[in-house]
Amino acid sequence: MSHDTLAIIWFGLWGLIWTVYFILDGYTLGTGMLFPFIAKNRKERNQLQEAVGPFWGGNEVWLITAGGATFAAFPAVYADMFSFLYTPLFLVLIALFIRAIGLEFMHKDDNPLWQATCKWGFFTGSFLIAFLFGVTFANLYRGLLIGANGYEGNLFSLLNGYGILGGLLFVSLFMLSGSLWIQLKTAGQTAIRAYRFSRIFAGVAPAMLSLFFLATVNRTPLLDNYSEHPVLWIVPVIALTAMLAAAYFIFKKKIGYAFAAVCVTIFTKMAFGFVGIFPNMLPSRIDNAYSVTLFDAAGSKLNLTIMFIVAAIFVPIIIAYQSWSYTLFKDKILKESAKGYQ
Repeated sequence: MSHDTLAIIWFGLWGLIWTVYFILDGYTLGTGMLFPFIAKNRKERNQLQEAVGPFWGGNEVWLITAGGATFAAFPAVYADMFSFLYTPLFLVLIALFIRAIGLEFMHKDDNPLWQATCKWGFFTGSFLIAFLFGVTFANLYRGLLIGANGYEGNLFSLLNGYGILGGLLFVSLFMLSGSLWIQLKTAGQTAIRAYRFSRIFAGVAPAMLSLFFLATVNRTPLLDNYSEHPVLWIVPVIALTAMLAAAYFIFKKKIGYAFAAVCVTIFTKMAFGFVGIFPNMLPSRIDNAYSVTLFDAAGSKLNLTIMFIVAAIFVPIIIAYQSWSYTLFKDKILKESAKGYQ
């Protein structure tokens, strides 16, 4: 295969890895954001801890893989991204620490103040991760302030209306995903409360997705590729259809179908963005000449070939292992038997 062909393949894999991460960690982040409002006592907190405990660490492997794939396949993008977006990505790193501490250490001490701090730390870390990643990817769609002298923006320039809308979209989608996951994995009052949140976000998430698509049409150059290749419009159409299907299944109390529909929504929403920015990876709002394309940023042909072989071997192993873990921990968690993290 030629260097350009390998670069395009790796662009697709790069987007796919990020998408898988958001699908898998989305329900964990959503559970964290709903945690203080659904778990009312120690036993219910144990339930929610066990609902995500066997999975959240494995889900974060995809985040590490996304960073590693960026570094290995597109070193120029890795260097520029972690320079241009240093502040939000640093805040994401801090939020990952806060979330892990809140989840893992919540019941290491019986002091009510300690438990309340960990509970809200779990919420805060989960919210910041979802919101900041939403802001970051929305700004990639909109274009960054990349000029002749490099990046000319800052955190506040990222917190524009479109960026904030992208952050709120991620938060609403992940909270919907989390509320459905809680119903799939727990029984009793936690599931009942989660269903109430599902009904709320069954209205909020479709509205946010529609607003985001509308803003994308008016605020970004993302639709250029869709105008050139009209068949690509199937991607946002599937996203909106899946979102509406999720709402329908929620009100019909078909929670498994609703969760699957939300996963499809997240997948196609991310695909919509990656298809739109192609072949750019770091688009410039100032002048497209300053954009970083996948062809400019890709590593050598040898490097991409080796990475492709490594991915072909190890990604199926990771998928098989995670599939096995979901099968192993498939049973619902009851309040009476839940032990959480002691």
